[in-house]
Amino acid sequence: MAKRVLAIGIEPGVADYSAFPQLTPELVRGYIEAQLLRLRDRGFEVTSCLIDLDAAAEAAVTAALREESFDCVVIGAGLREPKERLLLFEKVLNLVHRIAPDAAICFNTTPADTVEAVQRWIEP
Repeated sequence: MAKRVLAIGIEPGVADYSAFPQLTPELVRGYIEAQLLRLRDRGFEVTSCLIDLDAAAEAAVTAALREESFDCVVIGAGLREPKERLLLFEKVLNLVHRIAPDAAICFNTTPADTVEAVQRWIEP
């Protein structure tokens, strides 16, 4: 049975790109889709959970975590930076810890290294 991965990240259309003018929502969405495809090509079953920056974020993460069991949860770099997102990051991390205590937790550093983050902790 293939290992299940939940990928949590910021919806590219609501992210602030002022610190990264070379990025656009379309480019980031492309990176995300490419990484999800790479994970699937390596034998993982992947669920994407892209969240807004409002109160609905917690509900979306909770629903995704309760929908099925995951072997690994990867949390995108956009949730850890900038520092104004610290509270949201903590909420997401604590939801994962509470609802999916057996899942490995990993972090990517860019939208382009999600596969490597997952593979540090689990194999398909």
